[in-house]
Amino acid sequence: MTLEVDIVHRLGAFRLEARFESDGRLVALFGHSGSGKTSLINLIGGLARPDEGRIVVDGRVLADVEAGIFVPAHKRRIGYVFQDARLFPHLTVSQNLRYGRFFTPVAERYADFDAVVGLLGVKHLLDRRPGLLSGGEKQRVAIGRALIASPRLILMDEPLASLDEARKAEILPFIERLRDETGIPMVYVSHSVAEVARLATHVVALSGGRVAARGPAGSVLPRLDRAVAGDRDEASALIELEMVAPDDGYGLSLLRSAAGEWRLPRVDAPAGARLRVRVRARDVMVATHRPQGISALNVLGARITAVASDDGPQALVRLDHGGDELVARVTRRSVEALALSPGREVFAVVKAVTFDPAGTAAAPAAR
Repeated sequence: MTLEVDIVHRLGAFRLEARFESDGRLVALFGHSGSGKTSLINLIGGLARPDEGRIVVDGRVLADVEAGIFVPAHKRRIGYVFQDARLFPHLTVSQNLRYGRFFTPVAERYADFDAVVGLLGVKHLLDRRPGLLSGGEKQRVAIGRALIASPRLILMDEPLASLDEARKAEILPFIERLRDETGIPMVYVSHSVAEVARLATHVVALSGGRVAARGPAGSVLPRLDRAVAGDRDEASALIELEMVAPDDGYGLSLLRSAAGEWRLPRVDAPAGARLRVRVRARDVMVATHRPQGISALNVLGARITAVASDDGPQALVRLDHGGDELVARVTRRSVEALALSPGREVFAVVKAVTFDPAGTAAAPAAR
């Protein structure tokens, strides 16, 4: 799926100006509240008309202001999952799931009802009404309703925002399965770096109504602190690791990258599984010599590729670890005292206990 967006849209004094192209399986629109994420996804879905520009999905022009083209939302074959499930309270789960299917021409229906029900684990809920479902169950049904309509594209507007951490943990694996098993492209709106790091294949970061960064998730996430103004805690790196031993007897998992071994809090995955791990810049220390007698379990050889700082006390050090990029947030004083500069060989030190389980998940399946 290719998504081409080149639009200008005005909402009162706010001006949204977005231009990007992506062929990712799950494109995350990332940004803080008021950055224009929901406005942009509404334009893609046909819930609003752009003032200028065009939107094209897989070669099909959905909107072109200059050419006078605007395909109505109900003819775009796009599934939309909102923050709240928006299920019909008077219909059963089965009836809710089948509702969107009525608007899809018979010849264009590809989604199998039983397969979607099995994928989302909602078979035992089919006869219930929404009022008897938990928040996580409602969102699974909402996702299923979008899928069964046989969409060309699925839009998700912060689908986990209204859920507590337990319900989020319930839904995330299902979204991963959609990404890897259905072949249906998705655009996913979020202001959570952890969600984006876990799910996205590509990222478009918005700030103040403009695209601040775009590209594969692994290349955009380390730049989020610069791309999204005012938040120094966003910078992180994505690395892919192979499970060696799920449990080493201490409640830790041993994993391996091309450049060395990693130890993380126990991950529920079999030996040989490929995992995507988010490493936050604030959790990485830099040493000029291999440290001895320390409690941190991850000591990794690396080479500095860049050092960036501003007028504040902090600096961001970019590191190459056997082809994987890591980032470390340190003080400018440390940069000067340790003579940290591009090309220098150093060691990245990461405590095992700093890893957030929510930032560790199955790596996207290869396509």
